Amino acid sequence: MKKLSILAAMAEAATGLALVVSPSMVAQLVLGGGLSGAGTVFGRLAGLALIGLGLAWWPVRDGMENRTSPLRAVLTYNLLVALYLLGVGIDGESVGMLLWPAVAFHGLMTLLLARARVAESARC
Repeated sequence: MKKLSILAAMAEAATGLALVVSPSMVAQLVLGGGLSGAGTVFGRLAGLALIGLGLAWWPVRDGMENRTSPLRAVLTYNLLVALYLLGVGIDGESVGMLLWPAVAFHGLMTLLLARARVAESARC
């Protein structure tokens, strides 16, 4: 199961990284059509989600057992999305009425999840 988890983690993270770097190229290769504007932003958000999924599947050594860390994954995802959307807003590209609430939501989730991660680490 550990090898399968690592394979799944690597596949999702690699696909996510490709989407973050060039969402239009991935869309062209997979779907036969490119992306522009908001489609590029959403392609990158999907890439960040896949990176988070890859982290969720990556095994963590916990004493003598291997397990996954969904908290680490969702914390990383929220941090990356908050930073990416903040950059999109600052650049002024694709700014809709829910952009800033989304930045605030993911920023708040990052802080709450980081606090939970610190508390989890203190218990171990």
